[in-house]
Amino acid sequence: MKPLILIVEDEAALQKLLAYNLEAAGFEVAQAFDGEEALTLLAERTPDLVVVDWMIPQLSGLELLRRIRRRPEQAHVPVVMLTARTEEPDRLRGLELGADDYVTKPFSPAELIARIRAVLRRVRPALTDQVLEFQDLRLDLAAHRVFRGTREVHLSPTEFRLLRYFLENPGRVFSRAQLLDRVWGGDLDIELRTVDATIRRLRRALNAAGEPDLLRTVRAEGYALDLKFATAPSR
Repeated sequence: MKPLILIVEDEAALQKLLAYNLEAAGFEVAQAFDGEEALTLLAERTPDLVVVDWMIPQLSGLELLRRIRRRPEQAHVPVVMLTARTEEPDRLRGLELGADDYVTKPFSPAELIARIRAVLRRVRPALTDQVLEFQDLRLDLAAHRVFRGTREVHLSPTEFRLLRYFLENPGRVFSRAQLLDRVWGGDLDIELRTVDATIRRLRRALNAAGEPDLLRTVRAEGYALDLKFATAPSR
């Protein structure tokens, strides 16, 4: 599953350049040309990182950053700011509001991609790992194989993507709508109960040998990969 980067930049040529280079580097890209459009996209789907220009129409980059940090469900999303401002007070202001990094114009796409990767490694290291692990679960992205202890677990492509998303976000509770958006894709016309059915199949595959169930069901909320609440699966 490719990390999703939201680019908020009103200069069309720069938007196009950044989107092209980020997609070539293995990222999924969403694009907004002003602060209001960015808020609309954020309401529809939570990105893995936001790249925002300081000076954008409708809402400034700083105001957009402030609003992201006020949203409990998105306060954790890293934000990299693009700015022509080099004065220290301006940079400190952005950092105090919660910016994770600054890239000063002019810059090369390679520099921005390197900064993005560095931020993701720091805040969500699982996104850059080739092997994802949680307790005795191990998912090898390169070999496309899953193991629980020494036992290999055979999963369908959808079950593999779902487990990968949980492993990238251990402990976090996701609603069925969120999982449907990030694992199946928001453009597909699929019912929410499809998530429940896939969770059941994934549970059966992971717990085939009677191991504790690492998938937690949170009543009226959703699901999480969480050891603290792990119990032996019911028979």
